[in-house]
Amino acid sequence: MKRIVCLLTALMLILSGCTSQEPAKNDKKSVVVTIFPLYDWVREIVGDSEGIELTLLMNKGVDLHNYQASASDIIKITDSDLFIYNGGESDEWVEDILKENNNLNSLSVMESIEDLLKQEEEKEGMQEDEHEQVHEEGEFDEHIWLSLKNAKASCNIILNELVKLDSDNKDKYQANYDRYINELDKLDAEYEKAVSSSSKKVLLFADRFPFRYLVDDYGIDYYAAFKGCSAESEASFETIKFLAEKTDELNLKYVMILENSEEKIANAVINSTVNKNQTIESLDSLQSTTLADNRSYLDVMSSNLEVLKKVLN
Repeated sequence: MKRIVCLLTALMLILSGCTSQEPAKNDKKSVVVTIFPLYDWVREIVGDSEGIELTLLMNKGVDLHNYQASASDIIKITDSDLFIYNGGESDEWVEDILKENNNLNSLSVMESIEDLLKQEEEKEGMQEDEHEQVHEEGEFDEHIWLSLKNAKASCNIILNELVKLDSDNKDKYQANYDRYINELDKLDAEYEKAVSSSSKKVLLFADRFPFRYLVDDYGIDYYAAFKGCSAESEASFETIKFLAEKTDELNLKYVMILENSEEKIANAVINSTVNKNQTIESLDSLQSTTLADNRSYLDVMSSNLEVLKKVLN
């Protein structure tokens, strides 16, 4: 993957050197963002300001774990005034671009909220990922946006970068930020209330589990087939058996999956339980959301809350 990015970068530089045409002048500052949650945070802070031209890089519904930067993507990044990316395991392709463009103004959100990061967790019964590369140290869980508390910390970092980039609209960005933080606070409080009053505080995922930040925020326990960044798609007999026995032991009515996931593993778990009458429900991880979905970060997180209210009682 790194070699592909290097080749694309070299090709981009060759192509850019073959033209003497001056680029069109644009008073707007270009901000390129990799994934939808970060993009939506920027969009909320920018609001209707005409000082920023905002671009979402991953806008074709491709899961961030499977994304590969094209030559045109690299050009958008290197031509930008500010490049905002998540900074996790799935963003390793960014490293080569940054090395080739030392003066690129970039922001890794994960690095900026380092004190809030958690390492990926291996829970009891979780299937080992045979495709995972061996790391000397544990990887940080990159799904930081699935915590409203992380969202608030990240927005503060983003606000500071936008003000440095476009100080003329500082007051507008600050007002938009204050309004948005208030909305995040309200939803955070709704989560706290809903979970604290729930009769069950455990989720069982027959799928990957990218929600560690969310469950840790509110004291929810969980069991899952795979880690959040696992490349596995087939569950072993032992994994299905473990999840089915946990479903029976905890008397769970619901088996969870991610958005757009096949229900194959979930159905196998249900068919292996005693009563075989559980319902499949899904939580949206915002990993493949696009602008065409016409939903905001708050929309998705609010919908996830309604699912939690249902499955935790």
